[in-house]
Amino acid sequence: MDLIFREDAYMRECQATVEKVDQTGVWLDRTVFYAEGGGQPGDAGVLIGADGTRYPVINAVKGDGPDTSVCVLAPDAPVPKPGDAVTAEIDWERRHTLMRMHTALHLLCAAVPAGVTGGQVGLEKSRLDFDVGETTLVKEDIQAALDQATATGAGVQHRWIDDADLDANPDLVRTMSVAPPRGSGQVRLVAIGEGAVDLQPCGGTHVRNVSEIGRIVVGKIENKGKRNRRVNVSLETVS
Repeated sequence: MDLIFREDAYMRECQATVEKVDQTGVWLDRTVFYAEGGGQPGDAGVLIGADGTRYPVINAVKGDGPDTSVCVLAPDAPVPKPGDAVTAEIDWERRHTLMRMHTALHLLCAAVPAGVTGGQVGLEKSRLDFDVGETTLVKEDIQAALDQATATGAGVQHRWIDDADLDANPDLVRTMSVAPPRGSGQVRLVAIGEGAVDLQPCGGTHVRNVSEIGRIVVGKIENKGKRNRRVNVSLETVS
């Protein structure tokens, strides 16, 4: 399966062929739909048949491996047949918001010098959980760091390394509870800025430049245990 979003998160649609339909959903030979994972929701959108039939997609999920993305149709939607040619089209406004949010969490990760114990990308609010130890997180300091980071106009790029490279550089992994996906022989690294403001394995979708995020607003910092702190962020609404 060709996962187009891995190389170009800005592709909004593609031509594809239905390979099979099962209890998981509709399997395509190629897709722009990101499958939920890594704290990021799956894409929504529509499949459009050659005859104009619309098949609403309410989610995309992984199938039987990390290199899959299966379209989940609305419960009352018609179902295409294997071999059908379709146009796969994502809900771009929704996806772009998630791209901005996901990239914002990378900057948050760089602003807080602690291991990440969990996280969730959302449309209205996102969060990361940190194992801070004895460190006290100061909301104003995190806000200042994020404001400075977005003002740099740093570019966001990705590259691939093999499993052996990751084993030789374990500090690249910031997530303490979830290991980067393995099995394909390669691991995708996302880098922000030439000086690597943030560099870590990630399979999600991101904007090309941090200036595209807008202002990241630090919300409540929650106590989730003796060592764990949850930092909530949102994106400032531009009127």
